Amino acid sequence: MTKILAFAGSTRKGSFNQAIVNVAAEGAREAGAEVTVIDLADYQMPLFNEDEEAKFGIPEKAQAFKALLMSHDGFLIASPEYNSSYPALLKNAIDWASRMEEGEKPLQAYRGKVAGIMAASAGGLGGMRVLVVLRMLLENLGTIVLPNQKAIAKVNTLMEDGEITDVKAIKQLKTLGKETAELTAKLG
Repeated sequence: MTKILAFAGSTRKGSFNQAIVNVAAEGAREAGAEVTVIDLADYQMPLFNEDEEAKFGIPEKAQAFKALLMSHDGFLIASPEYNSSYPALLKNAIDWASRMEEGEKPLQAYRGKVAGIMAASAGGLGGMRVLVVLRMLLENLGTIVLPNQKAIAKVNTLMEDGEITDVKAIKQLKTLGKETAELTAKLG
């Protein structure tokens, strides 16, 4: 069975991006994938620093996050947009998981995996600009990023009690999850 890891690059309570990745995860499940949804708040890592890595090794939470990436065939990633890019939290987690340990192939957590990417914000662009740089980062790591992506604008008006309730947004997000699961299965 195809395994998809879903997470948001935000640890904020009531995160818009956690809300949208949850809906996309439902779409992947409906397509037959086994989906694990995580919160990066459970994987707090120090800022990546090669001197610290050389002295202390890869931190336990970073190893756990990397192990999750490696044990899944594809990803659903939702990212907030901070100044037209991804937040440091997301980049830091991606960087730690890119570190090669003994017995691994370079970028083993990412190479050949499939990712569906999305963003949400209360603004009019919905985080569209972050998707450009997130796509570039993931592709440079060897991840196959779906051509379809979703930027959900004015997401705060599409929610109730922390969950997406807008029928159109739900359909779009579930379709992204379904397409991610299907492509991952085809390439697996």
